[in-house]
Amino acid sequence: MNTNSQSLLLLSGAGLPSWIWDQTRDHIGEEVTTTVAPRPTSESARLRDYAEAAIAAMPTDQVVLVGHSAGGVVASDIARLAPERVAGFLAVSAIVPPAGGSFVSAMPVPNRWVLSAAMKFAGTKPPESAIRKNLASGLDGQVVDRLISDFTPEPQAYYRDRLSQGTWDGPRGYVSSTADRELPPALQKRFAANLGATWQRELTTGHLPMLEDPAGLADTITAFVDEMAVAAD
Repeated sequence: MNTNSQSLLLLSGAGLPSWIWDQTRDHIGEEVTTTVAPRPTSESARLRDYAEAAIAAMPTDQVVLVGHSAGGVVASDIARLAPERVAGFLAVSAIVPPAGGSFVSAMPVPNRWVLSAAMKFAGTKPPESAIRKNLASGLDGQVVDRLISDFTPEPQAYYRDRLSQGTWDGPRGYVSSTADRELPPALQKRFAANLGATWQRELTTGHLPMLEDPAGLADTITAFVDEMAVAAD
């Protein structure tokens, strides 16, 4: 990666622990500052609380946001709340609502109705069987067991709160996972369009490329940031 590259702020998907990024960070290398955004600990935390916690953890004045899955919603809010701090936005198999939208509202009908009702009556932690079949598809059994053990349910507001007001203009990219059982590729195309991604790549993985192909994801992140640097010259 170029020595003048920006630092990276990594935003995990809903419920996922920070260690999912460890191998990808190792492949990116110590010469680049990578920080995994923390989560607020309150059970009543709102979407904005997640964004503000991430902003407070930014290691430099400007960062490239790398938002995975529902982390794309948080990244979208960060870009609206602190546009001067965001040098670029790379979505990885991510949900990116349109302006004024939320995680739930970004889903197609009737999925959004089913999802909303399921969260209301069963909570926000998916069944273990769904994690194994969809979220963790393509992963080793021991890694899946660890994911299930460390999964932390998010509050309802994380999914239902709408994005903050504000705009941001900067480099945008989208990385699709083509064997994804959690977020179908057709939906990923919709979210890439919502983001306005002018730079796109594909990885032949399930929903967690940072665990299934950490080297490939690291190379893809590097390529996005390096292209940003070339465009800025």
